[in-house]
Amino acid sequence: MSRIQRSSVDEASLDRLLGLESSKIGFYSEVKQKIQELETANLGLRSKTRELQAVFDSISDGIAIYDGNGCVQHRNRVCPSMFPEETQVGMPCSVLFHPESQYAPECPVERALKGESVQISFTSPVMDMETRYFDATVTPIEDNLGEHRALLFLRDVTDRRMQEFQLVQAEKMSGIGVLAAGVAHEINNPLASVAGYAEALLRRFRDEEWLSEEPRFQVFQKYLEVIMKETYRCKGIIDSLLTFSRKSDGSITAVDLNCVLRDVLELVRFKSRYAHVEIVESLQHDLLPVSAEDAGLRQVFMNLLLNAHQAISGAGVVEISTFSSDGMGVVQIKDSGCGIPPQQLAQIWNPFFTTKIVGQGLGLGLAITYNIVKRQGGEIQVESQQGKGSIFTVRMPLCRD
Repeated sequence: MSRIQRSSVDEASLDRLLGLESSKIGFYSEVKQKIQELETANLGLRSKTRELQAVFDSISDGIAIYDGNGCVQHRNRVCPSMFPEETQVGMPCSVLFHPESQYAPECPVERALKGESVQISFTSPVMDMETRYFDATVTPIEDNLGEHRALLFLRDVTDRRMQEFQLVQAEKMSGIGVLAAGVAHEINNPLASVAGYAEALLRRFRDEEWLSEEPRFQVFQKYLEVIMKETYRCKGIIDSLLTFSRKSDGSITAVDLNCVLRDVLELVRFKSRYAHVEIVESLQHDLLPVSAEDAGLRQVFMNLLLNAHQAISGAGVVEISTFSSDGMGVVQIKDSGCGIPPQQLAQIWNPFFTTKIVGQGLGLGLAITYNIVKRQGGEIQVESQQGKGSIFTVRMPLCRD
């Protein structure tokens, strides 16, 4: 036997003598068991990850996690619908929370990375430049080493803000309505006296012939008739004002579009006379009633008619027409005003958007008008050419027998 063969046999014998061979088998067996345990643990982790991701995605708020450098590490499925580019994985918080304005507050993500919990509200033009309102809550996440990440919750509160704006406007209109109603009742009393005395004098002219034959009194009868006519016209305006200011219970009823328009026109004719704006009416006499809220429609047409007058500088024309089409009652209000630039047409329904100078409007009229019409199942559209005027079209569903 060679020296090399004898050496191998001796080494194997020595391994068996010392039990090394069995220890290797035990070691490999233990390693295999550990691998199986790790695989089982990994399966459990993957299952928990999917479970947590499902919970993460089921939350209706937008959620994003920022790493220690202020970059998006993870986001749920809602974030892309709010800010598709700004919340992509790897994007820095500066894209979302660092507007160019020098008066912008400190970034909430940066504050959270310092260990502070932050709540802010902000606006952002998204989806075709429509202004949206958001509430953001940012909370720090501390790891075992004392480092921080940031957990962001985003909530779109645009609808809630619109409701708040409408409530404020409704309260304001309610206060004006109470004041107008009080003034109207006070004016009605002296008007009744004026009309009563004018009628009494006219009766005397009819009953006593010598009065009408007296040359000095010949024009008196004509003057008294004018006084009575204008007095009853004032009473009609006051009745329209009282109807407009009356509180509504919000119920949907059958509403006569022509009647509503005539009442509102009584309230805006004074503006037409002073502004030299001619009002042209073309109302379909046999138009069926629409299904709507009476007070809401009055506010809609008041806003649209006032806007039409304000769009006209100097003399001009406002045309109002009603007709039916495809099961809808249609109202068109056309003005010969300045028109709306094409780039602003998509924004006119947004709250606080206005082309008027500071102090002449808040930009809530058309936003509230849009929401009233939509809430009642109607449609509102605008066509405009700059320098040639605008046409606002309101469609409301006709009542069915």
